[in-house]
Amino acid sequence: MSSMSVYHKLLEIKQKMGAGFLMLIDPDKTTPESLPGLIDKACDAGVDAFLVGGSLLLTPDFDAYIKTFKQYSKDKPVIIFPGGVHQISAHADAILFLSLLSGRNADHLVGTQVQASPIIHSLKLEPISTAYLLIESGEVTSAEFMSGTRPLPRHKPEIAVAHALTAQYFGFKLLYLEGGSGAKFSVPPSLIRAINSTVEIPVIVGGGIRTPEEAAEKVEAGASFVVTGTILEAQNDSNFIQSFASAIHQIKSD
Repeated sequence: MSSMSVYHKLLEIKQKMGAGFLMLIDPDKTTPESLPGLIDKACDAGVDAFLVGGSLLLTPDFDAYIKTFKQYSKDKPVIIFPGGVHQISAHADAILFLSLLSGRNADHLVGTQVQASPIIHSLKLEPISTAYLLIESGEVTSAEFMSGTRPLPRHKPEIAVAHALTAQYFGFKLLYLEGGSGAKFSVPPSLIRAINSTVEIPVIVGGGIRTPEEAAEKVEAGASFVVTGTILEAQNDSNFIQSFASAIHQIKSD
């Protein structure tokens, strides 16, 4: 990685490409042995950066997994998307320092973060402060179940906007709108549009995005970054990944 921070590298990607394409890899669903092929396909197909993590993490050695991941990620940032304090590694380029702002569970708002901060500091790992908002997706997702919090209603954008403004006023660098892994419904464009027209911080949108057309729809509504994971891992096909990259990046030339 260059001396430029990962956060500023993400901003540069957004500026150049119009929107960034982030691929989420769950260590519980992708074995270390399958990483070289999958990462190589993703890098060649146009993925801008990788998020690594999961709600459960049954994989016994997260640190070794991240180390292996970095060996094949070329110049693409590897960013931890943590499900808990046990998902921290010095081998990553950065970590999303998440606060579950949509919930009212104090442990996920600030408790776990207090435990993680000294570890992140000692490892000299770049933290990217990120407000995490769970959005109703039509079914109970892993993130909702594990956090014990209710998601924000998908058809009441004013509630999501109020949370987004709170994130901006608190000084968060990123806002992550999450439908949940394998969500039945992805985050509605109307909700993304309402937030994007109100706040100035970059908006990440993920969960339940199954087609390139749906990914492009999120960008058109105002998403700065689109996250896909489950569908790409299942397909594991360069052309399929490329179709998402084209759909997300082509907005810049419209």
